[in-house]
Amino acid sequence: MEPQALAEACAATMWAGDEANRTLATRLAEVAPGRAVMCLDLGPQHLNSHGICHGGFIFALADSAFAYAANSHNVPMVAQVNQITFVSPARGGETLTATATELSRSGRSAIYDIMVTGGDGRLVATLRANGRSLPGQHIPDAQTQG
Repeated sequence: MEPQALAEACAATMWAGDEANRTLATRLAEVAPGRAVMCLDLGPQHLNSHGICHGGFIFALADSAFAYAANSHNVPMVAQVNQITFVSPARGGETLTATATELSRSGRSAIYDIMVTGGDGRLVATLRANGRSLPGQHIPDAQTQG
């Protein structure tokens, strides 16, 4: 299977069982080997007492983008360490976009950078994610990439 087709198949398999992201109403906008883009339309349910998006929703969006990028090679991977930096507030009514990019994969470990941007393109948060692979495959008998 070609790497792009494998990434899409892994994402479809993951999405089928991803109740968390369905509940959050995120959208997987793009997936490719080592890359994923997820979006979230902010409504009043995402706002805290300051009238800005609760950081937990921003973290969940960034962590989800990481998950789809990290699992795109047909090797199950989970977060081992995530560190987020909030840069600017997000407001209700805008769409947040989290773009995850693979920096390194070696053995069972990988590193990803995730940039969360607001509707106007400004940087809202960055997340550095360290992943650790698990045994198995998302698509049994499919070629594993890298």
